[in-house]
Amino acid sequence: MSLAVTLSRAQEGISAPQVVVEVHLSGGLPSTSIVGLPEAAVREARDRVRVAIQSTAFEYPNRRVTVNLAPAELPKDGGRFDLAIALGILAAGSQVPRERLDDCEFLGELALSGELRAVPGILPALIRARRSGRRVVVPRANAAEAALIGEGDVLLADSLAEVCAWLRGQAELVSPPAADFYQMPTCGPDMRDIRGQHQARRALEIAAAGGHHILLVGPPGTGKTMLAERLPGILPPMTESEALGSCAVRSLSGEDIDPRCWRRRPFRAPHHTASGAALVGGGSSPRPGEISLAHNGVLFLDELPEFTRHVLEVLREPLESGQIVISRAARQSTFPAEFQLVGAMNPCPCGYAGDPQHECRCTPDQVQRYRSRISGPLLDRIDLCVQVPRVPISELSAARGPHDDDSATVRQRVINAREKALARAGQPNAELSVVNLERDCALPSDEREWLEAALDKLGASARAYHRILRVARTIADLEGGSGCLEQTHLAEALHYRRF
Repeated sequence: MSLAVTLSRAQEGISAPQVVVEVHLSGGLPSTSIVGLPEAAVREARDRVRVAIQSTAFEYPNRRVTVNLAPAELPKDGGRFDLAIALGILAAGSQVPRERLDDCEFLGELALSGELRAVPGILPALIRARRSGRRVVVPRANAAEAALIGEGDVLLADSLAEVCAWLRGQAELVSPPAADFYQMPTCGPDMRDIRGQHQARRALEIAAAGGHHILLVGPPGTGKTMLAERLPGILPPMTESEALGSCAVRSLSGEDIDPRCWRRRPFRAPHHTASGAALVGGGSSPRPGEISLAHNGVLFLDELPEFTRHVLEVLREPLESGQIVISRAARQSTFPAEFQLVGAMNPCPCGYAGDPQHECRCTPDQVQRYRSRISGPLLDRIDLCVQVPRVPISELSAARGPHDDDSATVRQRVINAREKALARAGQPNAELSVVNLERDCALPSDEREWLEAALDKLGASARAYHRILRVARTIADLEGGSGCLEQTHLAEALHYRRF
């Protein structure tokens, strides 16, 4: 029988659909054809594979070779199928045993010498293969990403000859040493570096405990960026699933992954000149943008009103859904985008409105135009808005007070509050559904009447009402009380809605 089947995986957004590589040898003039919607790089694999097989001292079949990449409707691109195609050709010609191919998947680009080259975006394929219960053979150059999966599930090889020797039982392939998941990542900037700003620190702690979005407003040089940079350090540690999800997105973007820091929550701070495609992703072959690279981490938008309005508007859907869908004529890709948004802005174009130390020279119309660059629907999706005023110089040089906790202390309070939310509803408070809100944020009649009267005066939307309840729930969890929402919790949550 001159038919062999090997398994590989394509790249389609964050998913990695399985590709069955079927190779058939038949009579006729010697030729090689690849079918199954291959892109240019895949069609060129016939030449790479032929020379690589000959360089490895194997015989390339002097027959008609047909390679089918199934499913046929899935576009295939890149050199990741080279190794699977080469092994299929050798197995169809009985040069390597077919039975050893059944429980493995193969990924790797072949050099003309038969060496294996790294494949970009390999981590999603490794995750899907592990769920399917199969081992994966990958180039040794991908060892850093393969180490995140664990020993035994991934095998490393340097060349086609080494893989063939393993299939014949003449050699063994090694697994990468598993990355230590329980090793804590290197600490980033510490909260103790921040002097004063007690209200902003409090709001940052609430945002971390509940997974809420936050907007920092204040004059230049008051510490807005310092506060934002310290949010990842007080967030709860990522679970293994979250860490793999974040690394998978980084793998697709071509970024290097350090196994020693793979549990560190991402912090992305794109410049305000970034385009919409840079923020949400795009391209003819869709790639993840900044909001996906911030998955399970923090997206910091400094100088928020300086971003183009249509760029900010693209954030509205992923802030609600936690994902971004990029559609093209030929394909549709979905990338995860569960991030915490931290925005920072000045109160006016010159930056000094309300600052007692400087005079603001902006007219009311200029201030209004500046603030209107951020639309109401986007502001409605932000849970906390906090003023970051100027700190007196005397307070900067004073000794640290009892409220100047370090990141480790704040993080422990955040973890305790987050654990209460997960035990109660299985999700952070910012993600509570309406059904869970009615159950976990039930208000006594007096508190309900008080809140409804306050919201009527503010003209708040139904979304704002639900977000206030979620923030109040987080405040109650941080205080460690009985779990009932009180008027003090509601008042503080309402205070942070003053846009």
